[in-house]
Amino acid sequence: MKRAFKAVVVGVSSGGLEALKILVPGLRKDLSVPVLIVQHLSPQADSYLALRLDEVSGLKVKEAEDKEFLQAGVAYVAPPDYHLLVEPDGSLSLSVDPKVNFSRPSVDVLFETASDAFGAALIGVVLTGANQDGAKGLARIKRRGGLAVVQSPESALADAMPRAALESTNVDHVLPLREIAPFLNNLLIGPSHANTD
Repeated sequence: MKRAFKAVVVGVSSGGLEALKILVPGLRKDLSVPVLIVQHLSPQADSYLALRLDEVSGLKVKEAEDKEFLQAGVAYVAPPDYHLLVEPDGSLSLSVDPKVNFSRPSVDVLFETASDAFGAALIGVVLTGANQDGAKGLARIKRRGGLAVVQSPESALADAMPRAALESTNVDHVLPLREIAPFLNNLLIGPSHANTD
């Protein structure tokens, strides 16, 4: 029986813009779940990341808003200098709580709150990055029965974050960057056919 997932969370840091420009456009627009993304950004950054990804993706990409409810087939990007959290009712919240792992937004904050909201119905994805943010959160996703996916360190521009994630828990899938979107499409939608996007 096909496993039912409710959301995908993605954490990325150094090298993230290039990685996300491969991952997000590779996701099909009929994706059956929302995608939540934390990319470490300068507090002074603007909304460029969500706008740029939206331009090159079939999936709708937008900056996450406080108290917004999640929709399937939409990718939500954490705004600069705000933690992105998932509330128990599945809505989003933004927080200016202190930095976690020297970061705001923090991957761990998103992963841990999403894990509490979705339990085993969550997929966590850790991509390139130069610190350890996301390792604790991915371990929490695994403990609650979710699926853990990590970019192969050798395909990452910065391998510290993938390596820390691999050391933190028993990861389900370690994949080169270009294979992650096809893997998620197949898992969430099924094999693509020649006449589909």
